Amino acid sequence: MDRHFSSLLIFTSLFLLSPATAATTNDTAVLSLFRSQTDLHGTLLSNWTTTTSTSTACSANWLGINCTNNRVTAVSLPSLSLRGPIEALSSLDQLRILDLRGNRLNGTLKSIAQCVNLKLIYLSGNDFSGEIPQELSSLHRLRRLDLSNNNLRGPIPSQFSNLSRLLTLHLQNNELSGIIPKFLDSFPHLKELNLSNNELYGAVPKSLLSKYGGAIFSGNEGLCGNSPFPKCSYTGDQPSSTNQTVPSNPSSLPSSSTATIEEPTTKHHKKLSNGAIVAIVVANSVLVLVMASFAVAYCCGKYSREPNSMMSGSEIGKRSSYSSEKRVYNNGGGDSDGTNGTDKSKLVFFDRKKQFELEDLLRASAEMLGKGSLGTVYKAVLDDGCTVAVKRLKDANPCARKEFEQYMDVIGKLRHANVVRFRAYYYAREEKLLVYDYMPNGCLHSLLHGNRGSGRVPLDWTTRIGLILGAARGLERIHEEYASSRIPHGNVKSSNVLLDKNGNACISDFGLSLLLNPVHAIARLGGYKAPEQDEMKRLSQKADVYSFGVVVLEVLTGKEAAWEDLPKWVESVVRDEWTAEVFDQELLRYKNIEEEMVSTLHVAMACVVAQPEKRPTMSQVVKMIEDIRVEVSPLGEDYDDSRNSLSPSLPTTEDAF
Repeated sequence: MDRHFSSLLIFTSLFLLSPATAATTNDTAVLSLFRSQTDLHGTLLSNWTTTTSTSTACSANWLGINCTNNRVTAVSLPSLSLRGPIEALSSLDQLRILDLRGNRLNGTLKSIAQCVNLKLIYLSGNDFSGEIPQELSSLHRLRRLDLSNNNLRGPIPSQFSNLSRLLTLHLQNNELSGIIPKFLDSFPHLKELNLSNNELYGAVPKSLLSKYGGAIFSGNEGLCGNSPFPKCSYTGDQPSSTNQTVPSNPSSLPSSSTATIEEPTTKHHKKLSNGAIVAIVVANSVLVLVMASFAVAYCCGKYSREPNSMMSGSEIGKRSSYSSEKRVYNNGGGDSDGTNGTDKSKLVFFDRKKQFELEDLLRASAEMLGKGSLGTVYKAVLDDGCTVAVKRLKDANPCARKEFEQYMDVIGKLRHANVVRFRAYYYAREEKLLVYDYMPNGCLHSLLHGNRGSGRVPLDWTTRIGLILGAARGLERIHEEYASSRIPHGNVKSSNVLLDKNGNACISDFGLSLLLNPVHAIARLGGYKAPEQDEMKRLSQKADVYSFGVVVLEVLTGKEAAWEDLPKWVESVVRDEWTAEVFDQELLRYKNIEEEMVSTLHVAMACVVAQPEKRPTMSQVVKMIEDIRVEVSPLGEDYDDSRNSLSPSLPTTEDAF
């Protein structure tokens, strides 16, 4: 009875409210439902609460929620580990921006087509499945659509031709099939397109190839056309019944560029004479023997060779390219660590798509980016234009093969927008390579400390706190993913905070400490050591938190971590109440940020307390930083204008409401 009375009271209240108030209340209810389905423990969106009966998502300043005229117009919740469906958001009819990238959301996407005012959709790095719904074509105001790194399958809907305002379309790293639609070339404003690493097949339109290049189509084995793709083995843009049809399985496409399909004919052939038959048999026998000889010679040579080194030490200093030098082992084709002839030339990938072979990597032009405690890092540009970062491990044998592979499997499964993607590895007795996504905008250390003096462009406060938050989220994800095994990062420092093409901070070098004995890892790795590590001689997640605190102090002070003892110096200055002396002089030119800088300083000091048990967890650190500033714009769109790299964090002028 009470339950029915409460329902009636809520209904009556909504009925008596003004239309605007009722709509705002409905938006709040919709978001509350979304939270109940995606934040199962109630810790990720902890401030999504209403303190009074009249407070709403807009008036209570919920995390990631922006409003206009008391209606929800933006939901921006990237990299929060949210899990579950997004159907609840379909009732937000005034929604303009939907940014849920880097979570663990699942289900289909059909429901968001009801948000008819959407302009920006960023859903990359989730677990959405099914086909791309054709209903999305009704979003006529849509400017940017990013559905990359999901499990979407099926064709690209032909109805997408209605999305004439599209500026960017990212569909890479899915399982999409079918041919590339011609209407993609008719979009008047389309600036960015990426269809790589899917299961598309058929001819690549020449106009798209000349406009965007071949890299955006790479990883689709069934594509053909002009270079860099193989020639198509059928004639015409749309195969007819009399020509060879494009099969549903791209792998079954004929490899010969000259293959033709003849129509059935009614012509009769004359019967061959006995002499002709004997001649054909003899010729075929000779041909078989010759081919067998070549095959035997090839196999013998193949199993006696192994790609040994990309470049010798002396060559690294002289030129920036890899060599495909081979070394012959006289051990019967196998290594003592278990490497056999059949797997020596294999790159082991963690993605669904195998993008290139080891030989492609050996042929790639390369540039040395730097040397670290575990090896040398190169920027490698493959023949198809794909760019990756390759770390060549310094030690020839940091651990046994089986153990090495187990560690690689552990760190290779991690996916997060703020962790550098580990793509593949190669293991041999005297050569071990790790392949990562290439981060084009350098590292936090060089941005903070490089080119100090005249002509330097200082790093502004908004950018700094944005990079701090991104790095914190990446480290938080590592700690959460491996909470049960307590695997740490082990090497947290500003030079391991890299920036992607949009200026977002990404943690690098995760898991490499596993390859070393803990004592050796502490001695060799360049991360900022916690006080307890001098005695305990082991890595830990609590030590990671300390190291992260030192990174934050670097950002605040502008001083390198090795300058004196940075935490102790900051502590002494703060103790003497000279807090203003702590901050980087380059930051003092900005107005109205003192409170935010002091609050960030408190976060850093909480991380670097001497007692490990008193340090916060990385989840708590992320929450504290988010509370300091909800809206963060890492580097933004003007950072690398030549690349048209548009940050999804903020709408551009053309995307304004």
